[in-house]
Amino acid sequence: MKIQPAGLYKIPESEKEIQQWWEEAGIYQKVKSKKGKSWYFLDGPPYASGSIHLGTAWNKIIKDAILRYKTMRGYNVRRQPGWDCHGLPIEVKVEELLGIKSKKEIEERIGIERFVEECKNWALKHVATMTEEFKRLGVWMDWDAPYMTLTDDYMECAWWTLKRAHEKGLLEKSLKVIHWCPRCETALAEHEVRGEYEDRMDPSVYVRFKIRGEDHRYLLVWTTTPWTLPADLAVCVHPDFMYVEVQVGEDRYILAEGLLERVALELGWKDYRILERRRGSQLEGVEYEHPLLEEVPKQREFKHRVILGEHVTLEEGTGCVHTAPGHGEEDFVVGQRYGLPAFCPVDATGRFTAEAGKYAGIYVKDADKIIISDLKAKGLLVKEGTIIHSYPHCWRCHTPLLFRATEQWFLRTSKIKELLLEKNSKVEWFPAWVRERYINGVESVGDWCLSRQRYWGIPMPIWVCQRCGNEILIGSRKELEEKGGRPRNLHRPAVDEVVLRCEKCGGEMRRIPDVLDVWFDSSIAAWASLGYPARTSELSPWPSDFITEGEDQVTKWFYAQQVSSVVAFGDVPYRQVLMHGFALDEKGRKMSKSLGNVVEPMEVVEKYGADALRFYVLSNPPWEDLKFSVKGLTEVQRLLITLWNVHVFATTYMSLDSFDPEELEPGVLQHLKVEDRWILSRVNTLVATVTSALERYDIHVAVRALASFIQEDLSRWYVRLIRRRTWIEKEDPSKTAAYFTLHRVLVVLTKLLAPFVPHISERIYRELGGGESVHLSDWPKPDEEFINGALEEAMEMVRKLVEAGSAARQAASIKLRWPVKTVLVETSPEVREKIAPLQEILSFALNCRELVLCGPGEKTPPRQAAVGESIYGKVIVDTELTEELRAEALAREIVRRFQVMRKEMSLEMEERVDAEVCMKTESLELIKRMVDYIKREVRIRNLHLSSTPQFAGFRKEFDLDGEVCVLTLRKI
Repeated sequence: MKIQPAGLYKIPESEKEIQQWWEEAGIYQKVKSKKGKSWYFLDGPPYASGSIHLGTAWNKIIKDAILRYKTMRGYNVRRQPGWDCHGLPIEVKVEELLGIKSKKEIEERIGIERFVEECKNWALKHVATMTEEFKRLGVWMDWDAPYMTLTDDYMECAWWTLKRAHEKGLLEKSLKVIHWCPRCETALAEHEVRGEYEDRMDPSVYVRFKIRGEDHRYLLVWTTTPWTLPADLAVCVHPDFMYVEVQVGEDRYILAEGLLERVALELGWKDYRILERRRGSQLEGVEYEHPLLEEVPKQREFKHRVILGEHVTLEEGTGCVHTAPGHGEEDFVVGQRYGLPAFCPVDATGRFTAEAGKYAGIYVKDADKIIISDLKAKGLLVKEGTIIHSYPHCWRCHTPLLFRATEQWFLRTSKIKELLLEKNSKVEWFPAWVRERYINGVESVGDWCLSRQRYWGIPMPIWVCQRCGNEILIGSRKELEEKGGRPRNLHRPAVDEVVLRCEKCGGEMRRIPDVLDVWFDSSIAAWASLGYPARTSELSPWPSDFITEGEDQVTKWFYAQQVSSVVAFGDVPYRQVLMHGFALDEKGRKMSKSLGNVVEPMEVVEKYGADALRFYVLSNPPWEDLKFSVKGLTEVQRLLITLWNVHVFATTYMSLDSFDPEELEPGVLQHLKVEDRWILSRVNTLVATVTSALERYDIHVAVRALASFIQEDLSRWYVRLIRRRTWIEKEDPSKTAAYFTLHRVLVVLTKLLAPFVPHISERIYRELGGGESVHLSDWPKPDEEFINGALEEAMEMVRKLVEAGSAARQAASIKLRWPVKTVLVETSPEVREKIAPLQEILSFALNCRELVLCGPGEKTPPRQAAVGESIYGKVIVDTELTEELRAEALAREIVRRFQVMRKEMSLEMEERVDAEVCMKTESLELIKRMVDYIKREVRIRNLHLSSTPQFAGFRKEFDLDGEVCVLTLRKI
């Protein structure tokens, strides 16, 4: 085919045109129909709760780049997208939409059925919205056949998996202290809270607990949660720490010796005396009076004493830890050891119950001030202050969480930790150090709290007999139907309406009202997305070959998947996992509307283009946080414009000379010049570099290598070296060799770029006659025939020497386009030998009439000279400008400006013009020497020289080194 000159590439219009063509030509379907080895990619499902944000966009762009690469490598890639459709993220949005403030309003004002339906509508609406946004980014997936956690088949898989846990004795109901959101009125799992800590200000109070039966003798306690004091049942000390009893005035205080100095300083104890020292174990059993006995009458039912616990530290406080088994994980554990009840006088909304006496009905955090005031009035408050500390918050509504003892259903992950760690050894983590973070998370996390006291989620399939308490767990719709239940669907409230008959006593069995933790939904995606076991009995393909998500998912989705998979199948559900960072603003801050630093991906795409956004975010190391910079994005856009300009340059001259890449002369390779052989070597080395980087998921290494090649190797160097060859008007083998080289380089380059910038690479590839679509092509392999490491090394030396020459010119204020008489390059014999074949290129790039290669001090430097240094030697530039050199320099300046004017006039390359140059008489005398050169370079028929403008046409005035120059062009 004959190459046609490239037209304009407009953003975003051109990208939309390409996407429309993909759709009309069925390119994606053709890509999917290619045969190859199966490669199972599992899409971590984003929440369908709103438009995509920058982090979501980055995530899908990473996935798309890898999937396009794997497809071009010959794999049959599974590209099913997933959507997380349940849980608090959507419930919170719907509550805002409906003006709901509490769970009570949901049940009494709206009704569960309508609320669930609204949640479903919200999810489906945003699945559609986000799908279109992902498509605009150029992300290719099976958008018409996603997996969604809200379908009955998917929910059945969750029931099936849960039943596997139950059969293995891993699902149990128990009373434990867990994180509780008082706003959402539900429990949260420990791994949900990781990474959800925010700084907040809380009270910091020292309180004295009077030792029973003794005046002026106290246990000194420090707490940041005064609201838990109404539930205090004991004071815990470390059995092995030394404790002291100190006299302060008429009062005596017991505290840890290791904290005495710090506490004394903070409390202003200037004169204190140590009365006694003893180990914590000797304090066990010491009884004290509860500080709020009158305010909380319920406390009279308990015996308050000192107990022992190794969780006590010397990092803060007094070493005497107030213990409320109903409000602290460690408190609960040590309380069980001592037979203490989990007294928890706080309801689901975070308000005190009647058991809290005076404080009943008050929200716990609001009660802090009241409790502190009461302690002060009773003479038990030693000091009141505040502290800023990291505190857990709800991951969706951002309410500060409470620790609260409730009965919940737990997956006993503690029983399978060793198996998890053993199976995890099969997983390849990228970067490798994430493995240790994952292992540390597994080792430190507790049992998984699965039950949620909410509405929009997968209902827990547990039915309990209302008469005898018998419990059964249902594993599928079929099993439910066999037991007499026929729900309209598996969501609430339809499934709640199913009443079964107890096989033990004949009583009514009703489903527990809880739904599953939404992380359990996504944890089963590796097999639920395949339709297993509801639609297929064969678990294939499985496990997934690759997953990638943000760093917060190391202890969330990555962890939850392994737990559910090991429970269900005894093995891990994925082979390779890539962790990526967070998308932040330029200053490294989290994006938020309050800071006004939110970057909307769709706005960026409409202004800069999807390819620019893709290439920019992919240039960031995946596992490092992306600090979004408009400047960085603009630089990438300029790079892509540079690429397009190279394509325009190539196709323009190829079309002028009717170059046909399919009809090349057999001997074209014989006419390759050294710069051709160099760029062919470079592009094949680039193939190896990019391929190696992508195999390691070092996406940024691949992208940066491509950027450097486009900017430095191709545009600034190779095109500069061959430009004069393309200007040869007659048939010339060296010109054809340049076209052959440039065409081959661009075709290979577009294939390498295809995963990263799928739109512009498609346009260039097709216009070069590469084939129907670059995305249907195979990934290039390095052509060893063209790789020449020695040549690449020599050319790199030349380029460094040219940089040194440019620095010398800059120091002497001599422009690079101005020729100089002589340049001396003083370097070692080894360097001279390597660059000897490239002397012509070096001379051209240094823009000198004479190039001298020599050893240090071998040649006398010019009388007027400027010097530049490089690691390969010294470059000495003759700065004396003769009349002949001045004439050539002036002519080049005029040609450059004439070329700009031709472009502004939208002239075709071959169009001839008449022209006029108006300058001072002395300058015109210099220009007369260069008339033929100017006419040839600008394609001028008649060139008129004058000191005053006389010519009609397109006229512009320029400043040439302080002298006014008026140039005029006129179309013939």
